[in-house]
Amino acid sequence: MSQPIEKATGIVPGKDIEKQREYSTLVAELVSMRYSEKPKAFVHTYGCQGNVADGERIEGMLVSMGYELISDVDQADLILFNTCAIREHAEDRLYGNVGALKVLKKSKPGLKIVLCGCMMQQKHAAEKIKKSYPFVDIVFGTHALYRFPEMLYINLSSGKKVFDITDEPGKIAEDLPIHRDSKFKAWLPIMYGCNNFCSYCVVPYVRGRERSRAPQVIIDEMKELVKQGYKDITLLGQNVNSYGKGTDYNFSRLLKELNSIEGDFLIRFMTSHPKDCTFELLDTMSQCDKVAGHLHLPFQSGNNRVLKEMNRGYTREKYLELLEYAYKVMPDLSVTADVIVGFPGETYEEFLDTVSLVRQAGFTSMYTFIYSSRPGTKAAEMPDPVSRDEKGKWFSELLKVQEDVADKRTSAMVGRTFRVLCESVNKNGLIEGRTQGNIIIEFPADENLIGSFANVKVTESLIWILKGELQ
Repeated sequence: MSQPIEKATGIVPGKDIEKQREYSTLVAELVSMRYSEKPKAFVHTYGCQGNVADGERIEGMLVSMGYELISDVDQADLILFNTCAIREHAEDRLYGNVGALKVLKKSKPGLKIVLCGCMMQQKHAAEKIKKSYPFVDIVFGTHALYRFPEMLYINLSSGKKVFDITDEPGKIAEDLPIHRDSKFKAWLPIMYGCNNFCSYCVVPYVRGRERSRAPQVIIDEMKELVKQGYKDITLLGQNVNSYGKGTDYNFSRLLKELNSIEGDFLIRFMTSHPKDCTFELLDTMSQCDKVAGHLHLPFQSGNNRVLKEMNRGYTREKYLELLEYAYKVMPDLSVTADVIVGFPGETYEEFLDTVSLVRQAGFTSMYTFIYSSRPGTKAAEMPDPVSRDEKGKWFSELLKVQEDVADKRTSAMVGRTFRVLCESVNKNGLIEGRTQGNIIIEFPADENLIGSFANVKVTESLIWILKGELQ
């Protein structure tokens, strides 16, 4: 038996969640009197899948408060940006998009503008919004998300601007309403926060310390998703491999429990940290028929000195040992990864260690980024003598190597048949889905197949995308 939920996870007390439901009712009554028809809300989420899951809870709260969700920002009565702080580019884009709302706010004085999420949890960003964008009505960070109904009520009823960027280790708010963006794909957070403090990353500062949801809560939510017909369910956490603190579960045990649930569905998970990835977990993946044959395992650099400076907690040799074992127990495993090019102090020779690891690892695909300095992190204080232009050349060199690796992997898939979840119709009028290995495949088929599994034979490979035919 797992520990009691309150003790296991440090969750927000039920009375506080009930208080927010009461505020939701008050907001719904207020907007019904203020608007002749349902007010419209536009929500845009930047960043990772964890942010997307948060966005679905925000949308759920808005629906419970009487708002209609729309995709046309110009028609909105409330505009909310759920922000990301991982890279400088994401912040710059957010400032530009918020600035563009000034004219819309002037022409529509009743418009409410709300900013939330990881970027807003950073004091310097919240202060910049307060000083340079006075037309923004509500700002809150990651820890205050569940208090959104209260903040919106205060603003609507008094006109006062609300800023809540409470800095705390973090808690878990259960029983929030959810408006899922898909009827057959779902995000299922299993833990929040991070204890790793990689020297380049702001996540521990904006998401707080690691805290795991109670196992039975996760299992019950999974059962309900399967009952509702969800086919592709992704378990989320900043580091799912460290799941279980405060409980008597680890991630392998949780996967086995979820895999045993009756139904026809696929389990994915991300993100895994190599320092906590175990042979036990890889064995569990190989033994669970509903767990996708896909492992996202960021390595960030192939050079041991750079890995140490990044505070990653593993070596190149340890990473390759994990991959060797993973391929041994799952020969068809698809592995994807993250890598940073141009970490402060990295030399070209050290970068070539990353290139050689990519050649050796056989990744299906990679998410590759040029290093982006984040205020408040240790790496931001390190000397960084290599120019952005030079790093761009390294970046292009690495992409070319990975393209060759991916081409060989996908070419070897031609003639094979895979079970694919049909997800959408693309611009070419073809059904598009993903293999268990998370590779996009397109094929001619009836739209009625969307949301269901189909067997598809690969007829052609185009490096990143497969073409196929129904079997």
